[in-house]
Amino acid sequence: MQKKTDFDKIERAVRVRGILANTVLYVLLTLWAVMVLFPFYWMILTSVKSYGAYNSEYIPQLYTLAPTLGNYIDAFTAVPLARYLLNTLIFTAATTGLMLLVTVLAAFGFARLSFRGRDLVFTLFLALMMIPSELVVITNYVTITNWGLRNSFAGLILPSVTSVFYIYLLRENFAQVPDELYYAAKVDGTSDFKYLWKVMLPICRPTLVTITILKAIECWNSYVWPRLITDNEAYYLVSGGIQSIRENGFGRENIPAMMAAVVVISLPLIVLFLIFRNKIMEGVSRGGTKG
Repeated sequence: MQKKTDFDKIERAVRVRGILANTVLYVLLTLWAVMVLFPFYWMILTSVKSYGAYNSEYIPQLYTLAPTLGNYIDAFTAVPLARYLLNTLIFTAATTGLMLLVTVLAAFGFARLSFRGRDLVFTLFLALMMIPSELVVITNYVTITNWGLRNSFAGLILPSVTSVFYIYLLRENFAQVPDELYYAAKVDGTSDFKYLWKVMLPICRPTLVTITILKAIECWNSYVWPRLITDNEAYYLVSGGIQSIRENGFGRENIPAMMAAVVVISLPLIVLFLIFRNKIMEGVSRGGTKG
């Protein structure tokens, strides 16, 4: 009887300890979530405050009793924000599509095709990851300028159609596909391109989705190269257009209108990430494991 009582006490203590541990964990996670999400809340809140209400606040308020959508109207009328969004959409779609083509073919070659010096070439290729992208900006700028492609979509797109990291990630994923499938396909007379299209791409779809989404986000947020290669407003992207919005559209003091423009620019990426977040995690985890 005494042993049963002691066992109940131990079980109760373990249960209480587990409840306390979970409570502390959830409290910390809640605090972290508030810290991460607060800037987004503040951005949206500021975007629905009128210019007068915002400037009259000596102490920033965490709410507003008179929200307005006028700032969003100004975001599309004071500056050509719709054109910036269209340019960014064209740049993102074209760059991502070409990058996928280059990445898939390169990863397939390194993972499945046999040729002399393949491993050495791949090692040297990976060494390019050690070179900061800023070091090649001037070279790319001179090349694009000499080709007469400044202030054009071709000049924006060409330097971004390849990525060593994405080729490495997809190559590791391709390498996990059993060799027996390839040999069986070759016995049936299947060409390499048909095997790639019918077998490898469907199997590695999560990684392809991950690469597509990450590249789209990278293109949407691209700033240094578009600002360097374009000085014609007709080819501005949203990242470079923000500065134009600040200087020529709303002025430096109209923070609510600026925040409205930032919300419009950020919304597509947030929605894209929320929809495909599970695919991104699955693709990254599959690309980083062997066997």
